[in-house]
Amino acid sequence: MKFTRRPDLDPPTRIHIVMLAWLHQGVYGKMTQIAQAYQISRTFLYQLLLAANLQLEVLFSDEKLRFQKDHQHLEHLLLLLRLEGNCSLLSIAAILKALHYCPNAVGSLSQFFHSAGQTLPATLSMPSKKVVFYLSDEIFAIHAPILVTIDARSTTILNIELASDRSAETWKAHFEALDHHHFVSLGMASDRGLGLVAGYQAACDMALWVADYFHEFRDLFAVLHQLECKAYATITQEYDAARTFAHAKSEANLEKRLQQYETAHDACEQAIARYDQLAMLLHLLREALHVCTPHGRLRTQENVRSELLLLFDMIQEIDCAALAKTLTPIRKHLDDLLVPFKQAESIAAALRVVVPHDALDMLVLAWHHDHFISQSGARHKEYHQRERDFW
Repeated sequence: MKFTRRPDLDPPTRIHIVMLAWLHQGVYGKMTQIAQAYQISRTFLYQLLLAANLQLEVLFSDEKLRFQKDHQHLEHLLLLLRLEGNCSLLSIAAILKALHYCPNAVGSLSQFFHSAGQTLPATLSMPSKKVVFYLSDEIFAIHAPILVTIDARSTTILNIELASDRSAETWKAHFEALDHHHFVSLGMASDRGLGLVAGYQAACDMALWVADYFHEFRDLFAVLHQLECKAYATITQEYDAARTFAHAKSEANLEKRLQQYETAHDACEQAIARYDQLAMLLHLLREALHVCTPHGRLRTQENVRSELLLLFDMIQEIDCAALAKTLTPIRKHLDDLLVPFKQAESIAAALRVVVPHDALDMLVLAWHHDHFISQSGARHKEYHQRERDFW
């Protein structure tokens, strides 16, 4: 991304922006609104806010010299700027220089962060056994794989390491390190990486593996994006054909331009229809993969299987060759997609032995709404909180 200095954002304007951001801290969506109003990035807005706080701290503090000598305070400040402020090394160097902190050279800062990173352990340690559900994946830095496993519930990074390869043996050692640090795996969700899945099954042979829905269905949503682009392109073509027809003069030219417009109009209607159909079916697909219905009833394996197969058939009926090719591997992996529903059925059956059925239904409804709180915007979040508390 290219960043440019905005000459229209003079110091008084920047002060006004900071004042607005300061007054509306914690108000949902307000930072985005301010950033859009002034056509700036949210990162830049937070940097302005952080710089203002630092300047005011220095301005109203009588202990500036003592703080300059306090290396622990300086290190704390550096980590805040980097991790919370998302500041670049150049920005941090400029802030330190403005505050008269030393050292403030980019090289010194780079060395400090490198040393700080090396002191952190790659694997989180627990004093006693901790039962977790893993989310594992591979990311890349300069073509080298970084193996990452996080806790599904808290999203805490449990183990992160730079590896030489992504083989089953490397992943097995990764999971065995977690076992040595007192983590007990209930299961893992991941993509179908051969080394990842084989390494997990070798290290935790009795645990559960769940297919990651994001990786399973992202190709379908990629086709949806393609259809959206095609629909917009045909809308533009129809608009151009209508404008050309409006400028035609002779009768022969009018007839020709009218035919071109009708062809463009028909193509536009078909493209929009294909997009709308797939968008609606993918919305239904997303809902079908929730463990509970919108009314809080647990879905069964067989019901979900029937629903998914019906949706796959309807998606395949859409006039798009890419969809048939995309659906083929998904159909083959249908049993893997049903594993969470099998687990939910098993847990529900065990609970019904010790919990009254009506009470369990209410607890399921409470869990259902609690599950959506972190995924919802402000308006829907309040609704799910009220429903959770009620049930």
